[in-house]
Amino acid sequence: MNIHEYQTKELLKNYDVTVPAGRVAHTISHAGSVAEDIGGSRWVVKAQIHAGGRGKGGGIKLADSIEEVQKLSDQMIGSRLVTHQTDNTGHLVQRVLVEQAFNIEKEFYLGLIINRSSQRITLIASSSGGMDIEEVARETPEKVIKEIVDPAVGLHEFQCRKVCARIGLVDKHMQAGVKLMKRFYRCFRDKDALLAEINPLALVEGDRLVALDAKMTFDDNALFRHPDITDLRDFDEEDSKEIEASGHGLNYIALDGNVGCIVNGAGLAMATMDSIALHGGRPANFLDVGGGASPEKIANAFRIVLEDPSVKGILLNIFAGINRCDWIANGIVQAIRDQEIRVPVVVRLAGTNVEQGWVILEESGLEYIKATKLDTAAKKIIEVINEKEQ
Repeated sequence: MNIHEYQTKELLKNYDVTVPAGRVAHTISHAGSVAEDIGGSRWVVKAQIHAGGRGKGGGIKLADSIEEVQKLSDQMIGSRLVTHQTDNTGHLVQRVLVEQAFNIEKEFYLGLIINRSSQRITLIASSSGGMDIEEVARETPEKVIKEIVDPAVGLHEFQCRKVCARIGLVDKHMQAGVKLMKRFYRCFRDKDALLAEINPLALVEGDRLVALDAKMTFDDNALFRHPDITDLRDFDEEDSKEIEASGHGLNYIALDGNVGCIVNGAGLAMATMDSIALHGGRPANFLDVGGGASPEKIANAFRIVLEDPSVKGILLNIFAGINRCDWIANGIVQAIRDQEIRVPVVVRLAGTNVEQGWVILEESGLEYIKATKLDTAAKKIIEVINEKEQ
């Protein structure tokens, strides 16, 4: 689950990480009032959407007067912001963050992730803040510093001091950097985050370290422990199909292809998408029905996939273990009968009760394309879609 920048900064403030004075505003007049309350002579107006690259897309701008704060807020609120992390239609901006502006002396990058290889939290830092860390890692990998955290003891002070020295936070700035890193780590750990970034972490006038921008992503499976985090969820920033799917116990992620995928198991779903791509197709979604998929769950999966108008065919790939192929077959029959599916459907079944599953499908009299291997199934769905389009 993602949250907005202003929400992330409120969490960081609770851990004594210094952030700019500011508040979120939903209207032009409110934005002006926030700027007046903050005081000073310069402010930053920042569009709040769940996507990076806002500055390059025109979603972060400086204002030198209250009137300019209101003008920029008027331009942003209600507009659709397009960045390299959105599609061509962009995200609707429904709120802006108005903050105090600083004179910046130096920018740094600070991040925390779950390292899947080491299965530990990893601190990532760089002296090249304010830039895409992926670009920095690709072009100047020596500027990216990593420290793996032992979960039994947490982030050590010596690790923080080593990172500070490597990125240039030395002398009087080192102790401030160490404190900030340890507080940042505690927030990440306590809230079961998957990713957290402060970019840029800025050294500003008065020799202060300030988190000028921040983001956090949380583990959905741990949200039951954090109702305060769950309350921060913004459904307007999520795909409506993904929200509906989660309500039915389905894991759904929308993509930009035309082959709808219904699969059990994340690994098999990834393999299915790879097979579609291998044969020249493009998956329209990732959809994992999970274990114990009932006929109703399969029918809901069909309906959600078909809500995407770009879907020209469906590949259902089930390797049944906990699931049973006869359950899956009943769900397919229910979906095709109730939803009047007009796109070709390729079905590949294997595993528990596979023979019973094929009997149910054959006796239904419904139209579908049978496949017994994944490669064959992927090839067939691409062929039939191409034939229909021609």
